[in-house]
Amino acid sequence: MSVLVDTCIWSLVLRRENPREDLSAELQVLAEAGSIAIIGPIRQELLSGVKDRKVFNRLAERLHAFQDIPLSESDFVRAAAFYNAARGRGVQGSNTDFLICAVASARGIPVFTVDADFHRFATFLPFRLYEWQSPPRPWRVNEPPAAGVVKRKTSATAKKAR
Repeated sequence: MSVLVDTCIWSLVLRRENPREDLSAELQVLAEAGSIAIIGPIRQELLSGVKDRKVFNRLAERLHAFQDIPLSESDFVRAAAFYNAARGRGVQGSNTDFLICAVASARGIPVFTVDADFHRFATFLPFRLYEWQSPPRPWRVNEPPAAGVVKRKTSATAKKAR
């Protein structure tokens, strides 16, 4: 199963002096499984604003290991429809966020994010969220995850199922 990794995850792992260890570990699990998916706009968001050329090059090189999902006209049309549906409900979001939702929806892959906006979007847009076993995150305190959350089976969960 592929997982579309949102900009905030990459940023918290690769662009911070003190990366989030729980996110780093989960990203490592996904990378080792060959399950990481990315799109060009996420890559652009990550590389934008990096002032130091060496840091930019190092980040671009690390991301080079992950091939972009090709985007089509229908992805952009679906993203615009999602944007309009959200606005109709009084919910704001960025064009890139709705493109991520559209790509995930069209390809049937979950989105790995800690951005509370995606949890709000998932209550009315047809895409799934990816959840991993980690310490509680702030969004879990205030909002329950959407019904479409996808959980990765851990070795403990797999043993219980046997």
